[in-house]
Amino acid sequence: MQPKYHRVFVKLSGQALANDQEGLYDLSMLDEIAKVIGKCVKAGVQVCMMVGGGNIWRGNMGQYMDRTRADHMGMMATIMNALMLEDTLQRNGVPAVAMTAVEMETFAEPFIQRNAVKALEEGKVVIIGGGLGIPYFTTDTAAAVRGAEIEADVILMAKNIDAIYSADPRKVPDAKKFDEITYDKMLEMGLKVIDLSATAFLRDNQLKSYVFALHDPNNIYDIVMGKNIGTEVHN
Repeated sequence: MQPKYHRVFVKLSGQALANDQEGLYDLSMLDEIAKVIGKCVKAGVQVCMMVGGGNIWRGNMGQYMDRTRADHMGMMATIMNALMLEDTLQRNGVPAVAMTAVEMETFAEPFIQRNAVKALEEGKVVIIGGGLGIPYFTTDTAAAVRGAEIEADVILMAKNIDAIYSADPRKVPDAKKFDEITYDKMLEMGLKVIDLSATAFLRDNQLKSYVFALHDPNNIYDIVMGKNIGTEVHN
């Protein structure tokens, strides 16, 4: 069976990597993710990744801080997660390289588009930390932008929720689940499971995406191989 997509951009929720009992990271979950990504690479898929920082620092934790400084702390949280993911992939035998949007050459390579594409073509998984390197932009938006830069076939948004709904299903039990939806409809309804700036960017650049649950990391592989998991979002 051949993969449906050749180059994918995977955005992981940082919060989904957390273990409430053991601290910042659920190590077994990280290993599961690494094995699934390795399976994708073995199938011939080029994988670029970005992780949020919610398991370490969320923007609302800095509500009394200067916004720029709070966002800088969030960027550093995502870099920590990128390094953790790089190490986990490598320990599982998957070639990987972490790149950062802000210069931190002691820890990782700087993100340069052509270098990222070259690494992907060499069979390495590229993990981008630091978002876009500027405040006021979420990692959802950063994933959309970087996905466009590397010319990804699809953006995979792995969340703490299994799909896009008409309302928060935890608060509205009869909320409608969408198997597919357009970006225009999401913006019209004000659905924020993906950041609205990211939604508009994905629409304007005609990038297809999926929103799905990370609780089963194999969802990533299933989508890559052509299964309809979660919600497909398109123009």
